[in-house]
Amino acid sequence: MFTFLAAIILLIVGYLTYGKFVEKVFGVNENNVCPAYAKQDGVDFVPMEWKRASLIQLLNIAGLGPIFGPIMGALWGPVAFIWIVLGSIFAGAVHDYFSGMLSVRNGGAGLPDMVGKYLGRGMKAFTNVFALVLLVLVGTVFMTGPAKLLANLTPGWMTLGVWVGIILVYYVLATLLPVDKIIGRVYPFFGALLLIMAFGVAGALILQGYHIPELTLANMHPKGAPIWPLLFITIACGAISGFHATQSPIIARCTQNEKYGRKIFYGMMIAEGIIALIWAAAGMSFYGSYEGLAAVLAPGGPGPAGVVKEVATTMLGAVGGTMAVLGVIVLPITSGDTAFRGARMLIADFLKMDQKPFGKRLVIAIPLFTVGYLLTLIDFNFLWRYFAWANQTTAMIMLWAAAVYLVQEKKFHWVASVPAAFMTVVTFTYILMAPEGFKLATGIAYPLGFVLALIPIGLFIKKVLGMNNDQLTVSPAKKPVS
Repeated sequence: MFTFLAAIILLIVGYLTYGKFVEKVFGVNENNVCPAYAKQDGVDFVPMEWKRASLIQLLNIAGLGPIFGPIMGALWGPVAFIWIVLGSIFAGAVHDYFSGMLSVRNGGAGLPDMVGKYLGRGMKAFTNVFALVLLVLVGTVFMTGPAKLLANLTPGWMTLGVWVGIILVYYVLATLLPVDKIIGRVYPFFGALLLIMAFGVAGALILQGYHIPELTLANMHPKGAPIWPLLFITIACGAISGFHATQSPIIARCTQNEKYGRKIFYGMMIAEGIIALIWAAAGMSFYGSYEGLAAVLAPGGPGPAGVVKEVATTMLGAVGGTMAVLGVIVLPITSGDTAFRGARMLIADFLKMDQKPFGKRLVIAIPLFTVGYLLTLIDFNFLWRYFAWANQTTAMIMLWAAAVYLVQEKKFHWVASVPAAFMTVVTFTYILMAPEGFKLATGIAYPLGFVLALIPIGLFIKKVLGMNNDQLTVSPAKKPVS
């Protein structure tokens, strides 16, 4: 119990101290006119009060990520607490802050434009494709998952296909209509649901006497799955997630003043970290053993959704169980709709297509949702595996972009470059050993992952040294005119 409570306190202290330090490194200018006003169009660029924007940001980035990921990560034991705390404070919240504030500073730019400005045209082209694939994958998996749950809870004539169609219609509306018409109105309520459900479980864990294990570095996974790098991919949302970099520009276009950036972007990632801690603790303590949790999460079992329902129903009663089921259904939908909205904005930015006319939004949306629907016909687990790796790879790219920005501005780049280097090693090592990757043995994947990661790290060091040399170069004095 002490470790769990200490971890929550550390996250809050991290927001109050390191969050303020990161804000100081970035250099907030309250006199800058934000794109919400400079480009106000009534569709995507809409000034929004910071409390409302914060709740929308939380729901955009959260979804099921800080619930399902930590529940599965709980299999490794209390070491998951360390990753959630350190990852959230020093990597995830830094990533979210810079992806949001660099967007604000660059006129509401999307991820590819930010990457292109700081990492070059080649990386911009790669990120355009990579981010679009990631967004469509997110939208698709978060359409199929809740549709399956709804099909199981409703009469037989409400089939999976019917629910996919209903959710798809909602996605179309949320993607095409101005951000303050649907998303801005209903998301704060859904954000409150997410928080109430999480804090209700936290209170029950403490008051009902559940045994939350104390800190140990031992690997508690029943099957002995290695902590490195699997834990760091399994717990993405709740520690660091590249999907957030595709969502932050949505709220960056609604932010009223740069001074609210720490609350909206850094703060909501810390809030997500707290939610992740709660569900990781529930996973470790509810079933009494890691073997018990593993049995529920095994293929063919109820899975993370079943854990959420059982935990909430037992701890919070019928009302809590109902809220849990509602949350498991609603939360992925509220990530899926903004994923498709982000994809529309990304394509519009690439084509330089004005999104104020409804017809131009429709031109992008029709083929986008056609592809999304066709992907729902593919196996859900297949899509999810590739999403997990793509998610962390996107985070790594955004952190490198932030690090280069800080170097260019002659600021303390280590706040971004250190987590960027760490995530580079994680993503390279994972894809080398993962079943959906190269399937190499750990004895080969570990050293090879580190060696390959030295390539982008070396390129960054070269860039830093190059900029430092440029600063030292003195222009030759002009010859006096005779």
